[in-house]
Amino acid sequence: MKITAAVVGERHGPFELQDVLLDEPREGEVLVRVVATGICHTDIVTSHGDLPFPLPGVLGHEGAGVVEAVGPGVSGLGEGDHVVLGWPWCGECGNCLDGQPRYCLRLGELLFGGGRALHALDGSQLASHFFGQSSFATHAVVPYRGLVRVEASLPLDLLGPLACGLSTGAGAVLNVLRPDAGSSIVVYGVGAVGLAAVMAARNSGATRIIAVDRHESRLVAAQRWGATDVVNASADDPVAAVHEICAGPADFSLECTGVVAVCRQAVDSVGMRGVCVLIGVAPAGAQIELDHSSTLSGKRVVGVHGGEGRSTTLITTLLDLHRQGRFPFDELVTHFPFARIAEAIKAAESGEVIKPVLRMP
Repeated sequence: MKITAAVVGERHGPFELQDVLLDEPREGEVLVRVVATGICHTDIVTSHGDLPFPLPGVLGHEGAGVVEAVGPGVSGLGEGDHVVLGWPWCGECGNCLDGQPRYCLRLGELLFGGGRALHALDGSQLASHFFGQSSFATHAVVPYRGLVRVEASLPLDLLGPLACGLSTGAGAVLNVLRPDAGSSIVVYGVGAVGLAAVMAARNSGATRIIAVDRHESRLVAAQRWGATDVVNASADDPVAAVHEICAGPADFSLECTGVVAVCRQAVDSVGMRGVCVLIGVAPAGAQIELDHSSTLSGKRVVGVHGGEGRSTTLITTLLDLHRQGRFPFDELVTHFPFARIAEAIKAAESGEVIKPVLRMP
């Protein structure tokens, strides 16, 4: 079928809207009409070649839409269902069977393999199935295991970011760190991922929630959504500031920027038996160095994919919290029409908006 997609032709190239051809769903696949999709930092760095997705191709991995057709072997979904397009997983490897599909042993292939469903009008192959979806398009063919069915009454043009960015930040707090009563947590980088972490921390036992960023507007936003303290990294040494606020090291930290220097700051912000979670996407080949002596003192540095756990459990939990007024992620979203994707990406890179979401025509 003919659809419209934002195609990136080459590394550092623009996102150009083009008519393309989409295959019918095969075994275990579902055709989804995309209603809206978020723009994530990962989409941007991939277009610059920092993640191994082949080009030309179609990015986008925070989609939400309506099921239009199901292929053979699909269970639990039918035409007309409203869905969030979560991460793909094989369902057969040890990690999937252990309830950790974010660490599926086939994850690299499923996220970045390039798929087979999209073609240019001349028949040439376009890479697809980015994060199992390639949702910068009016339609997507996706593996059914990655889909999360949601109530038809919910606004689909808000839900896409729950597929990745918001789940990544919130899940790192709720599924991995699980702050105990009276604990302290510092979040480095309060864009959409970091603000989701702040909101989640507010729903935990943490009594000191510290936001660190270079943008004063984002620090103001962090205070609005749950931060008890803020540190402007442009003006202060963030590690020293955190130690002063906490009268010593923090118990937990999250690094949401992917900046190598900030990774070290996040690790240095926690002390003995402290836990630092790394969730920001760094450039290809990036390496970090740690202080060996202090790390030996029970300190843990943990890399986390997508907030861990199962998409259905995490996304439905965040929707319940939102319904209760405890996770107001809708306030992070700014909508753009699909045709203005370049403007939306520029606004995201500049920090003008927190979470741009594209509405499909």
